[in-house]
Amino acid sequence: MQLSERKAIITGGPTREWLDPVRFISNPSTGKMGIAIADVCAGRARETVFIHGPIDPSLVGTKKYRCVGVESTRDMLNAVAGELCENAVLIMAAAPADYSPVSRADRKIKKSDENLVLELKKTPDILKEVAAMKRDGRIGAVFTVGFAAETDNLEEYAIRKLNEKNLDMICLNDVSQKGAGFGSDTNIITIFFRNGTRKDLPLISKREVAARIVDEIEARLPRYLITQ
Repeated sequence: MQLSERKAIITGGPTREWLDPVRFISNPSTGKMGIAIADVCAGRARETVFIHGPIDPSLVGTKKYRCVGVESTRDMLNAVAGELCENAVLIMAAAPADYSPVSRADRKIKKSDENLVLELKKTPDILKEVAAMKRDGRIGAVFTVGFAAETDNLEEYAIRKLNEKNLDMICLNDVSQKGAGFGSDTNIITIFFRNGTRKDLPLISKREVAARIVDEIEARLPRYLITQ
C-alpha cells in the first residue's frame, strides 16, 4: 500500500501541563513543522489528520484536512490512539511536555519570600505507548516516524530513541543552531532509518524538509509491508 491508500496522522506544537489556573509547563514550539508535514501529506495521503497542542489558530484555520486541538500530553496520547488504524502512517512532530505537576492547585499559587518547590511526574510517552500497542497486536502495520529536538549528544539520543521506541524513522534537529530552533520557518534535519542508514538535510524551509521526509516515507512503505 502506498501513502495514497493510507491515513496520515501528524502531530505538532507543544502541550501544556497546568500548575494552577494561570501557569503551566510548556515550550516554544509553534507547530510549523507539523503543519508543513500535514500540508504535504494532504496532497498525497488518502486522509490526513493534524493533532496539535495550543498554537496560533490562524495557522490551521483554513486547512482542508481535519485538525484536532488538544491541551495536555495525555490529551494528545488519547487523540493519537483514537485516530490510529491499520496501515496508518504516524508522524510525531509535536513537542509534548515530558513532565507535569503531581497536583494542580485550584487557585493561583501566591508569590512568597520562600522558594517554590514543585514536584513533577512523567507524562505518558506517546511513542512508547504506540510501540506497546503494536507489540501487543492492538494495532498493526503502522509506519511510525519520530522527532528528536536536542541540544547535545545529538546522534546518541536520536538513535537510542529510534531503537527504544521501535520507530521506522527519526528526524533529528539541533535546536541550538540558528535557523533550526522553535518558531523558525527553516530547519536542519538528519533522518536516521531503522536499517542503520541516515540522510542529512541542510538548512532549508520547513516546507522543503516536510516534502523530503514524506518522500523518504513513501520510498519505504512497499518494503515496510514485506518486513512486518
